[in-house]
Amino acid sequence: MKSKLIVLSLAVILSLVYSRYVLAYEGDEHKMSDGTVMDNDAMPQGPTDSQAAKAVEAGNKICPVSGDKIPAPGEEGTMGDEPVKYEYNGKIYNLCCKMCIKDFKKEPEKYSKIADDEIASEKKVDENQED
Repeated sequence: MKSKLIVLSLAVILSLVYSRYVLAYEGDEHKMSDGTVMDNDAMPQGPTDSQAAKAVEAGNKICPVSGDKIPAPGEEGTMGDEPVKYEYNGKIYNLCCKMCIKDFKKEPEKYSKIADDEIASEKKVDENQED
């Protein structure tokens, strides 16, 4: 009976330790000095080649999640927050606030396409104005 109790106690302790590790890992985000927010999946793993391509600014001026205009650096947006940057697929997207990061992470393809479409339409307008 004692051995069953010991085994059960060890199982409970191990499951608590493991669940703490999983919960701690899940929400890891790293804010870079330039304001870029990266989660563990986007962080470089191990040494990287010095010739490796770096992420480029997407240049979107409208938040793909909320549809709000991205405020100028130092200004607060409509959500009361300063804008943030989020890296996805080698591009750094501008978001109006920290809250939009969660939604962007849930559907990154959807929101990156919205931002890319906005950038493309803005370029098209600029080209037409030059003619």
